[in-house]
Amino acid sequence: MLHRLKKRYIGDKAFYRMALAIAVPIMIQNGISNFVSMLDNIMVGRVGTEQMTGVAIVNQLIFVFNLMIFGAVSGAGIFGAQFFGNGDYKGVRDTFRFKLISCAVLTIAGILVFLFLGDKLIWLYLQGEGSPEEIEASFGYAKQYLQIMLAGFVPFFISQCYSATLRETGETMLPMKSGIAAVFVNMCFNALLIFGLLGFPKMGAAGAAVATVISRFVEAGIVIAATHRNKEKYRFIEGAYKSLRVPKELVAGILQKGVPLLLNETLWAGSMAVLNQCYSVRGYDVVSAVNIASTITNVFNVSFIAMGSAIGIIIGQMLGGGRTEEAVDANRKLTVFSIVFCLLFGVALMGVAPFFPRIYEAGQSIRDMAAKFIRVAAFCMPLGAFANACYFTLRSGGKTFVTVLFDSCYAWVVVVPLAYCLSRFTGMPIVPLYLCCQLVEIGKCIIGFVMIKSGIWIQKIVA
Repeated sequence: MLHRLKKRYIGDKAFYRMALAIAVPIMIQNGISNFVSMLDNIMVGRVGTEQMTGVAIVNQLIFVFNLMIFGAVSGAGIFGAQFFGNGDYKGVRDTFRFKLISCAVLTIAGILVFLFLGDKLIWLYLQGEGSPEEIEASFGYAKQYLQIMLAGFVPFFISQCYSATLRETGETMLPMKSGIAAVFVNMCFNALLIFGLLGFPKMGAAGAAVATVISRFVEAGIVIAATHRNKEKYRFIEGAYKSLRVPKELVAGILQKGVPLLLNETLWAGSMAVLNQCYSVRGYDVVSAVNIASTITNVFNVSFIAMGSAIGIIIGQMLGGGRTEEAVDANRKLTVFSIVFCLLFGVALMGVAPFFPRIYEAGQSIRDMAAKFIRVAAFCMPLGAFANACYFTLRSGGKTFVTVLFDSCYAWVVVVPLAYCLSRFTGMPIVPLYLCCQLVEIGKCIIGFVMIKSGIWIQKIVA
């Protein structure tokens, strides 16, 4: 019995080496990026709570745009991974072109939205209790920060198109290296421009924005240059710009599979923005506490995010190569591995909960509230790991419409209404309210288990 369970749910050393070879570089890149974002947040927080709150609000809004880009590259990436698994480099090249075109359109739209509606969106997060002076100051810092950050949208989408395609072909080291370089640049300029070190102007929150924009250009420059220097290795890039033509059949296929994914990422990010807005109506202090908590939890969440990406790439390549039985077995073992992995990260996050908020120049009530939020997030991390594994499994087989129902629809139909009602129509304290909104992930996990068990995701979508 024990031997049978071990064989069913646990792989051998070679299996985990293969999985970690993909997951670890993604984890390192995302982890370092989130770590520097955390340092960025801490540095701005040392300057003042108002500046930290302004930056947090804008980053929540930009998060929606970032996931739109992620959804666009991921929709085409389903085909890219399967084309590569099938040995079709022309197909990979065509999906890369589609990514560039679609992301350029989305970037223009995103910039226009923030230029004309940015002020109104920022004010939505400043409706809770707080002094008028604090609220007005946070709005000013947020507006200034947003205007600078718009300059980094173009290099961001270009680097995402390159990095995503490289990962789909099994190359995770180059995106990781470019990400690390960008992070180092961001960290250095953060220190120089936020605090005005070595003769640089002391810009506070605006300095953090400038540093981020510079790092975006550095990341894009490195990944573009390295890819084009090694055309023999990265064969999809050879002739990629001779034409921007994408076969109509592929466009139709990507739109059919990719638009639901783009819609899902956008709606899900929007639901998280609305969720945080629901928390914010409980007061100005809650906005600061949620920001402090999310800063550290984002660093630890890279564990299941990277494992989910690895599941999507590995299972997608197996399905593209027609190895369906191997894909089913690998998916089961990778999901178990992801949950166990995140249990360890959750324990570590629980351990840092009492200490991390003390770094900030914030009131004691804000620090205590943030510590409680961190403990809740740590407790619920395994639920996120399982739901994320289900999401990427469904996506690897091209079941993108199903992922919309599973992911963003669940958030809008269950999580957001719950948060809205509890925050506005009850006197429930904010921490139990926050816990309730996290625990509804259990329902999503049950739905995911049923869908994965049914095998609806097992399909090859490329010729």
